Amino acid sequence: MAEKDHQIHPIHPQSYSPQSKRDVEATTTEQSKVARRQKQKKWLLYGIAFVIFQTGIIALFSLTVMKVRNPKFRVRSATFDTFNVVQTTNPSFNLRTNVALGIKNTNFGPYKYDNSTMYFYYGETEVGSAVIPKSKAQFRRTKKFTISVDLASTSLTGNSQFASDMSSGIVPLSSQSKLNGKVELMLIFKKKKPVDMDCTMEVNIAAKALQNIKCK
Repeated sequence: MAEKDHQIHPIHPQSYSPQSKRDVEATTTEQSKVARRQKQKKWLLYGIAFVIFQTGIIALFSLTVMKVRNPKFRVRSATFDTFNVVQTTNPSFNLRTNVALGIKNTNFGPYKYDNSTMYFYYGETEVGSAVIPKSKAQFRRTKKFTISVDLASTSLTGNSQFASDMSSGIVPLSSQSKLNGKVELMLIFKKKKPVDMDCTMEVNIAAKALQNIKCK
């Protein structure tokens, strides 16, 4: 009896029907398809995000770096080496003037300009001029330089308004100039940008100074 009770019965492996095998394979195939679709969606989202990012970068680049602005050309101040003035009979002036100029370039590339001429006027009468040599204003910088100008009232003899201004001690003047140049971007792109100067100022005879400088 003991031998019968201790008999070992072998365990036979569970068999699968063909239908069960097909179900497992179908489930595995479907899971693979779902995983593949999810991966494809993920890469598609990455692609869309990259395109949006690149578009934003290009738009920002176009609105900042590649946008060409007009430089500003202005009179900053002036001093006098010679200040000869007659305010009584036959009023006149003869001034040797050192004019400090500035070309403000806000572009992301240098502004190169050609030789030009700066003119000074009393009313519509020219009282002096000077040559502005060609040069360049570095990107995002203001080029500061000084030119010497001889101002003389030779052409104003007999002008009653000029005589009145000389008597008052305040002589209004204006200056005009035009620069022809180009803004160079990334050493490749060049954009022509003419720059106009249009400033007004006053010569204060008592203070021997140029004051109230205003530029458009």
